[in-house]
This record gives sequence, C-alpha cells and structure tokens, in this order.
Amino acid sequence: MASSDLTPVTTDGLVDRIGRLRAARTATGPRLYQPITLLWAVGRAFRGEPRTLPWEETRAALGHLLSRHGLRGERPRPDYPVLALHGAGLWTLHGSGDAVPSAHGDAELRRWFDVHRPVSGLAEPVHALLRTSGEARVAVVQALVDRFYDGLDETPLLEDLGLYDAAVADDGDRTQARTQDRIRTPDQTRPATPPGADPLVTAAQYERWCALAERREESARGRRTARLSEDPLRSAAARRAVLGRSGGRCENPRCAGQPDDVTDRGDPILEVDHVLELARGGRDHPSQMIALCPNCHAVKTRGSTREELRAVFRAVAAERHLDHLRRP
Repeated sequence: MASSDLTPVTTDGLVDRIGRLRAARTATGPRLYQPITLLWAVGRAFRGEPRTLPWEETRAALGHLLSRHGLRGERPRPDYPVLALHGAGLWTLHGSGDAVPSAHGDAELRRWFDVHRPVSGLAEPVHALLRTSGEARVAVVQALVDRFYDGLDETPLLEDLGLYDAAVADDGDRTQARTQDRIRTPDQTRPATPPGADPLVTAAQYERWCALAERREESARGRRTARLSEDPLRSAAARRAVLGRSGGRCENPRCAGQPDDVTDRGDPILEVDHVLELARGGRDHPSQMIALCPNCHAVKTRGSTREELRAVFRAVAAERHLDHLRRP
C-alpha cells in the first residue's frame, strides 16, 4: 500500500492499520520491532521534530531503543521494522530508488541500506496527524500497547520516548506553540467547546475520550498495579473528556464566578478534579471527575463545606456524564 493511500488519514484509519500490521511472533507474543519504531516516531511528532532523518541517525536512535527495550529477543536492526512499515504504507524512504526490498534477509539488507542510505520517516499524512492531534497520539499509543504488549510493561519505553506524559493528549503543533505570540486580553476567551459546535460531534468526541480512558485502564489492570493510579495517559484522556463536556464553564452548580481570563493557550481557566481521590479508591473516569474553576476547586479541597460539596459533585459528575452519552 502506498503512503498516498492514507491521504487524508484519520485516527480510526491509522488504528485500523496498526491492528493489521504483520509481525514475526515468538512463543510469548509478537516481536516489538514495529511498535518501538512507531512509538519513536510518535514521540518525534509530538515534540515537533523533523519528520525524516538520514539513515545514519535513524539507525543509531532505533538501534539504541531496540537494544534497551527489545523484550522479545529483538536485535538492534532498524532495517527490519523500517522496511516492514514502508510495506504497510506507514513509512517513506527517500533516495532509495524503485527497488525497495522486503523486510527479509540479513546481510543483503545491510548492504542495501549501506548503499542507498535513505532519508526516512513516517508517511507525511500520518506525521501531520500525530503532530497536531492529541487524540490520535493517545489512540495510537494504546493501539500499539493492545496489539503488541500483552504481558509486558511498556512504561519504560514510553518514559524514554517522552510519551508517558499527560501533555501527549493536547492538540496542536508544539513547534508553532513555542514560537507563536500568545498574548491575549481578558475578553479573548476560547471555550473548550466553541459556541455553535455540532452537539453530535461533541458527544462523539466525548465518547471517544471516555473509551480511550477505559481501554487504558483495562490494559493496565494487573500489570502495573503499583502505578495504576498514576498513569498520565489515562488521566489525560479522562481530563480531555471532562473539559470537552464542560463547554469551558465550571461544573459546580453553586459557582459564584469563574475567572474571565484564559491561559496562554487560550483555554478557560479550569481544573479537572477527582470527586473521590485516587488514593481513596476513585477512578480516572469522567463519571467521577468534574471541571472546576480555581475558586471552586479551592473550596472543594480546603473549604469547611468540602464534604458537602463532594456529595454534590459526585451527583453532578455522574449526571453530566450520562447526559452527554445520551445526546442524540
């Protein structure tokens, strides 16, 4: 499949391609060549780094990762996954000529890369999606974990790649965000759900974020018990769902006044809070989380009425969650 076949690429389409990747298997599960390579590329897209690299740089970076995180006997041979992903239409090879070999063999593959030294990287539409869409990044990370990491702990690899970070779920090009002038006046608010937004799209997005949080929770169950309550990817998915559900407004029905200012990114000043703290058995799930302005969050945390508010917020979070799922 040519990379152009993925234009325009969607999150669902990319996840579907990941589910159909062909990989060599061991007695304990599929080889990790392709997921390590793809996650490395996701991390680069997330940080706004160039899509392609000379082969020497790709070989050095992926060789190190395969040596460090190859949990099923993978050799430090990035030529295998690069060719496999190229064959799947997810990777481009520039300067390689027309005759690109398949991901089989040994010495002949080394010779081919030594001769052609291609500049390579994610297919352009895939990289563009992963650079700008937090949902796509979280969905792809989870799809790779579900597909390849059954019985293994992917956390050290994600930490090494900078992907075990709640900011992975944020939308936008981080390179542009670092250079663009973000100065705003207090009345230049931008609610999390723009006025006039299609409620069907909003509800669908809410369901998708909820599903990602639930999948992350389920896949981690029994594998990282000690760290289960600290998973930033699950927290990020749940947080994005709650912020979208809130429409940019504090969800406390007794709120006395939300700040009119916005963050440097132009987002409402809201904090997502667990109605029941994780340490007390709460979950990273929108049905048990609520969006609060700083004042209401402070009262809920330190106010003398916090226990009364906790009961109110528990009912509000559950009601708003169900109401959003029931939208036509």
